[in-house]
Amino acid sequence: MSIPEFSLRLQHGITGGFAPPTPEAIITITGIPTQNLLNISSAVHPKGTPSLQDAVPKSISAADAHTAELVNELKDGLKSIPTESPPGSEDIYGLDMSIAFGSEDLVWQNDSPQGCGCGESSVKPTEDDKTKFKRAVEIVKELQAKDA
Repeated sequence: MSIPEFSLRLQHGITGGFAPPTPEAIITITGIPTQNLLNISSAVHPKGTPSLQDAVPKSISAADAHTAELVNELKDGLKSIPTESPPGSEDIYGLDMSIAFGSEDLVWQNDSPQGCGCGESSVKPTEDDKTKFKRAVEIVKELQAKDA
């Protein structure tokens, strides 16, 4: 099983109000199937500091079956759940997290660049949808935690 070419961004800290939200963490993952690699970077905003730390990059192999399975589970899970409407209106999954995923056959994003919190979404996820989104977040964190 191989990985698709894709780009992903997970942001913790998406709800705001008048001012845009301050991210607590940002994880980016880029899948490069021609090199069998995932390029991963993560930046965190420690409490008591004014901003995100510089991103820490690493590359991990995508050649092992478990990593490829995780990437494909992530993509399939996102493909099956809704996003809020209008974009950025509400944190419909209630985790204060967003995922933006782009590949050849899927573009999925559950917030706007300005964050969420400026209204109410006309789309409401089911409990099953919320479980799938929570699993997608877990997969991103599991990939990010893998050794280079």
